[in-house]
Amino acid sequence: MITAEEARSVIAAGEARAKEIGVAANIAVLDAGAHMKAFVRMDGALLGSIDIAVSKARTAALFSMRTETIGEFCKPGGTSFGLEQTNGGLVVFAGGIPLTDGRKIVIGAVGVSGGAVAQDLEIAQAAAAALAV
Repeated sequence: MITAEEARSVIAAGEARAKEIGVAANIAVLDAGAHMKAFVRMDGALLGSIDIAVSKARTAALFSMRTETIGEFCKPGGTSFGLEQTNGGLVVFAGGIPLTDGRKIVIGAVGVSGGAVAQDLEIAQAAAAALAV
């Protein structure tokens, strides 16, 4: 499981990148069981993006893969069309990344929302990199 200290490191790295690119983001870190471990709503971040950030992290945690990868399965003609409607609703575009330990075991996930999808992904990647060993 992700520790509180690790979760705070992920949040801090995400916030730093968001500030660098000028995005007010919501950043959620969930543990491997998809329960909240840490969260920040940066000043000016959209209220509607809170749920999206949490849902991106939840989706990544539940399936142990990046949200945009899951989105590929959900496209019309994909192998799992409609998957995004399961589990109380999934978010299947970029911005949710599973977090792993040094043995590549999923210990949680980060979800980011507040900017354009490409910006959310950039922030999430920077956040996840905080755990790189």
